Amino acid sequence: MKLIIAVVQDKDSNRLSHALVKADFRATKLASTGGFLKAGNTTFLIGVEDEKVSGVLEIIKSNCKAREQLVAPVSPMGGNADSYVPYPVEIQVGGATVFVVPVEQFEQF
Repeated sequence: MKLIIAVVQDKDSNRLSHALVKADFRATKLASTGGFLKAGNTTFLIGVEDEKVSGVLEIIKSNCKAREQLVAPVSPMGGNADSYVPYPVEIQVGGATVFVVPVEQFEQF
C-alpha cells in the first residue's frame, strides 16, 4: 500500500476531487499555503494499493495543469528603494507536487 500526497493549486482542487471520486478513489483534502507566493493550495492524502498508484497519478496529471502568472517582485532590503522599479515577473504556477510513500500499516476504525 502507498500514500500519495499531492499538493495542488486551489484552482485545480475541485476538478481533481471530482475526478478522484468518479474513479472511485477516496481522498482527504487539507487546506495548505505555499511558501513562495503565499497562495492557497490543497493537499490531498490518498491511500491506494500499489497496483493503483499509476492510475491515481494519471488522474492528478490530467487535472492539475501548470499555468503562467504575473507577480510583483519584493523590493530589495537595505538598498536604495528610490531606484527600484517593481516590474511584474511571469512565473509558472499550478501543476502538482506529488509524493508517493510506502505505508507500513493501515487501520480503519
